[in-house]
Parts: sequence; C-alpha cells; structure tokens
Amino acid sequence: MHKSGLAGFIIDCKTDDLDGAARFWSEALRLPLEPGSDTGYRKLGNGPGGMNIELQRVNHPSRVHLDIKATDVEAEVKRLEGLGAKPVSRVKDWVVMGPRPATASVWCRRGTPRNRPLSAGSLPPTLRGW
Repeated sequence: MHKSGLAGFIIDCKTDDLDGAARFWSEALRLPLEPGSDTGYRKLGNGPGGMNIELQRVNHPSRVHLDIKATDVEAEVKRLEGLGAKPVSRVKDWVVMGPRPATASVWCRRGTPRNRPLSAGSLPPTLRGW
C-alpha cells in the first residue's frame, strides 16, 4: 500500500514578469517571498498548516493547480484513474492528471438540487473549466 496526500498549490502564471507576479501573490496571500528560487519558479513562505505554495511560469493560460505527493507514483496514478482522472502528460517524475467530466448541481426553482453529469460543452461559459 502506498501513501499520498496534498503537497501544495502551484499558481501557474503566463507572464514575462514572474517576479512581479510573485510580489503580487505574496502581498495578496500575506505570505513572504522566499529567496533563491529556480528561474521558472518563485516560492512563497509556507501557507496554513505548512502548505507549499509556489508560482510557476507557464506558456498556457494562468490557473492554479494542486500537487499530490505519493510514495508510489504509478500506484497513485492507478488510484486516481479509478476515480475517473486521466493522465495528460508526464514531466520529469511527475504525472499531470486531468479530471473526469464535471458533475454539477442543477438547481430547480424550489431549491432542490438534481445532480447530473455535465460535459464541458453543456456548461454555461462562466462555469467551463470547473
């Protein structure tokens, strides 16, 4: 049996000014900016509970993603696939996983939710990317 858990949050920034983005997020989250970061990354001081929070320069649109650490990466990939995730790519010893199609609550006029699976194309534009 392997162990896994949330390692931290990474703020993906499509920017030419990663230092400026790091200063913004440092102030916004009230976390100090750590010195000596890698060229494509900037690390903030640990968040609540010692959570790792970093910024990463990317070429895709800006977003936030989470990192899961595992003692056995392949076993964790299989576990997440069993939950509906799918491998998207492999980078170094990481596996980038994508979610299954979104499930959202559809609310009736009386406030009773009806859960049903929704494809990204059937979501209103403001909810796409869930």
